[in-house]
Amino acid sequence: MKKIWLLGLIFTLIVGVMAFGQVKTLYWNLGTEPPSLDPNISTDTTSIQVEQALFLGLTDFDDETMAVVPELATHWEASEDGLTWTFYMRDDAIWTDGTPVTAHQVEYSVKRTLDPATGSSYAYVLWIIDGAKEFNNEEGGTADGVGVKAVDDYTVQFTLNQPAGYFPSIAGMWVCRPLPVSVVEKYGDAWTEAENIVTNGPYELGEWVHEDHMILYKSATYYDVANVKIDQIYCYMIEEASTAMTMYEAGNLDSTSPPLEDMDRVKAVPVLSKELYIAPDLCTYYYGFNNEKPPFDNPLVRKAFASAIDRQSLIDYVLKGGQKPAQTFTCPGIFGHVDGVAEGIGYPYNPEAAKQFLADAGYPNGEGFPEVTLMHNTSEGHSKIAQFVAQSFMDTLNVKVNIVNQEWKVYLATCREDAPQIYRMGWCADYPDANNWVNEVFNSKSGSNYANYNNPAYDALVEQAAKETDPAVRLDLYKQAETLLCDTDCAIAPIYFYTIVNLTKPYVVRTYAPLGGEHWEQWDILPH
Repeated sequence: MKKIWLLGLIFTLIVGVMAFGQVKTLYWNLGTEPPSLDPNISTDTTSIQVEQALFLGLTDFDDETMAVVPELATHWEASEDGLTWTFYMRDDAIWTDGTPVTAHQVEYSVKRTLDPATGSSYAYVLWIIDGAKEFNNEEGGTADGVGVKAVDDYTVQFTLNQPAGYFPSIAGMWVCRPLPVSVVEKYGDAWTEAENIVTNGPYELGEWVHEDHMILYKSATYYDVANVKIDQIYCYMIEEASTAMTMYEAGNLDSTSPPLEDMDRVKAVPVLSKELYIAPDLCTYYYGFNNEKPPFDNPLVRKAFASAIDRQSLIDYVLKGGQKPAQTFTCPGIFGHVDGVAEGIGYPYNPEAAKQFLADAGYPNGEGFPEVTLMHNTSEGHSKIAQFVAQSFMDTLNVKVNIVNQEWKVYLATCREDAPQIYRMGWCADYPDANNWVNEVFNSKSGSNYANYNNPAYDALVEQAAKETDPAVRLDLYKQAETLLCDTDCAIAPIYFYTIVNLTKPYVVRTYAPLGGEHWEQWDILPH
């Protein structure tokens, strides 16, 4: 295995030097240590970005159109009733150890994600597959009863428990990506370490110094290696945006998101302003309330806090990236998005209403209100947002909020196991349908429902919408669901819809991925 990796590295260096006189390297900041590179376990954008480069899915997304496009699957078809999906795979994809990528490995991966022993908190997205929920929840189901099977080496078939036109999007997600079975079973939890891992994507993992950096090398075994122009990706893990900005300006990073305090300067400096890119992104920034933890088990308290956030001032004076205030969860650009402002759903900034909600909850002018915790993952940007919002709570409600931060991997574990009264989170689209938002995040059965939101009427709405085939009916169901989530129950406080705010050196020819990780294999580095 190590020999294969060394041959790949030598191939990369020779090709790079022969073609351009130097090895093309992209210097990138991941922002933190990836919690995991195991596709069956990952849930966060940092891990998924690296896995996008290392592992191929049955399908992928076109960065410009967001259409589902072939990757490992050359084509697919659905039965007339929409319950059986068959994917026909290419036969020239191989692993870095020289073995073929097969449909059997897809079947293995899907069942491993669903296996309760794996502990995947994202397994619920596969419950649409027949028998998946029963196996995953240990409700009498078995691996053999899960509706996925390799028909032959290059054909995999899924049987669903309900029609879903968006299933090709789910089939390409990291939780379904084929895995090197023998490697996973030989090394167990250590199979993703650099000395053990075997991958099949455009890049392979050459070095991983935990909490410091990792290096990805162009894979000599990738079926389309001839069209991969960047030879290696050097990934830093720098949490401080100010440090990353200094490195960018010194030429040690090829791309970064500017710190909030530098936005005015970036826009004013001619060189930096030309390198700045701002565009809508398919993500929502929100504060979740732990609906089971006092005093936020009271919906009046949640409504008071949601009404005390001056979203537009946060955008104008702190973020400065053209973001839009959010009053609903599913963002624009996603089928099923509901404009909360236009529809009157959710809680815009309204200090008087906020004070009244808190008084009605039994805390007039904040009297007797306990100290509570607002937690975010370590980030200068998240810290500035938390400080602004906490000050808003004090100014409007006369309540004190303690701000706490944790390193990303620890923070995710905290949110899963025992989220604080208020937690910061963002959700970015895995595929462009509201099912991925209102159902897969805040259904009471979801592993991402850190708010512990539990309303049977809400669950019924989002589950009905998942089965519905009439688009108009689905839109109405999503409107009803958003009304319960963000208004009637106010389980969360949506704050803003993201924009991509990015600086990239002019010699980097790149795309911007609205779904999943960036497609580094499509980028190039020009002479500079």
